[in-house]
Amino acid sequence: MTSWHDTPVELGPSIWNFPPSTEWPQQDIVGRGADLEPATLIQAYRSGVFPMSSANDFPFLSKPAMGWWSPMMRGILPLDQLRITRSMRNSAHKYSVRIDTCFERVLRGCAVPNREGGWITQDIIDAYLTLHELGWAHSFETFDENGVLIGGLYGVRVNGLFAGESMFHLQRDASKIALMHLVATMRDSGMSLLDVQWLTPHLETLGATEIPRNDYLRRLGEAVNP
Repeated sequence: MTSWHDTPVELGPSIWNFPPSTEWPQQDIVGRGADLEPATLIQAYRSGVFPMSSANDFPFLSKPAMGWWSPMMRGILPLDQLRITRSMRNSAHKYSVRIDTCFERVLRGCAVPNREGGWITQDIIDAYLTLHELGWAHSFETFDENGVLIGGLYGVRVNGLFAGESMFHLQRDASKIALMHLVATMRDSGMSLLDVQWLTPHLETLGATEIPRNDYLRRLGEAVNP
C-alpha cells in the first residue's frame, strides 16, 4: 500500500507527444486519443492537461473517445482561501479522515453509475488504481463515528500540485471534511497548487476561483518544478 509520504515510482517518458501550450486550440478540449498509461497521465498533469471521456463530446464515434482537457478558465482552490463553515467545523468533530487506506473504495464511490454527469469509466478506474499503486494517486477518506466510509476524494500529486479528480459523500459535509484535510496536508507538505479543473457553484462556496489558462500554466510550472 502506498502512502502520501512515499516517493512515487519513477516513470519513463510517454510515447505520446504533448504539443506546447502555444499550439493548443482556444477551447477547453485540446486533444483526444492516446492512452491512459502511467507515463502518459503524469506527463499530461505536468503539462496542464487531464483526461475525461464523454460520448457527448464525440457523437460521431462508435464509442467514447478519451478527451484531453485544459480549460480556458481553470478552477483552483487557493490553499489560504478555503471557507470552513460552522457546519463543517461541527462535522469535523464527529468524523475522522484517513489517507490512502481505501483508495479503490473512494474511486468507486465517485464512479457510481447513476451519478449525474458521471464520466469515470472502467478504463479510468483501472488507470488510476495503477497510478495509486505507483504512488502518484491518493485518496482522502472520511469515516463516521462507527468507522463507516461516508465520503472522500481522490486525485494526483506531482510535487507541489494536487490535481483533484472527484469527490463523493454519503452524509452531510463528508466530502468537505476530506477537502479540509487535503488542504491542511498540502500546506503542511509545502505544496502550492490545488487544481479543481472547472469552477462549479459548489466549489465556489468553498473558496475556489478560476484563472486564465496561461496563469494556471505559470503556477503549474512553479509547483511541479520546485
